[in-house]
Amino acid sequence: MLRVLILSLLATPAAAADFEFCWEGDNGYRLEGTMRVPDALMNRSLLTHDDVTGFFIQGFKDDVPLGAWDLSQLGPSTSWNLSFDPRGMVFHTGGMHDSEKGQAWNAGGRADDCGDPGFGFNSGTNAQDLCVNNVWHTDSMISRYTRFPVFVAGSADLDCGGVALLGGLPRSAQSASE
Repeated sequence: MLRVLILSLLATPAAAADFEFCWEGDNGYRLEGTMRVPDALMNRSLLTHDDVTGFFIQGFKDDVPLGAWDLSQLGPSTSWNLSFDPRGMVFHTGGMHDSEKGQAWNAGGRADDCGDPGFGFNSGTNAQDLCVNNVWHTDSMISRYTRFPVFVAGSADLDCGGVALLGGLPRSAQSASE
């Protein structure tokens, strides 16, 4: 009986916390996304890209979709850095894009390496901005110090100034994390 219990616990997927977020850039640019982190890691003061098991972002310009990116697209040359403070429920911003104070979600420091077609977000020492089809969209830039909050999925009615949030991780992002 004990052996059956242990085997069933091992076969049960670990519980995870789901989050959603949105970012408003300049000139009608917007990003919406979702993220999944194992519950067991939520007591840490800093979570990184190595801790995330599901991640999806989609960009818009004046409510028109620009592109999307998720972990199933992660490759050896992908710029991928994430720094999340689960206690403060915020992504760190204001520092180098590849440091604990920055973000590089399929977009490095020059935000010109997101693929074509492709989409990415960067928060570095210059600004927070977007990459679309390997082009740095400088007109999306906002201050590097702009706070970037994160919410428990379903707990808040996020208003990014556009259509409603996408409603969870897409199936491909979930599969990549399971």
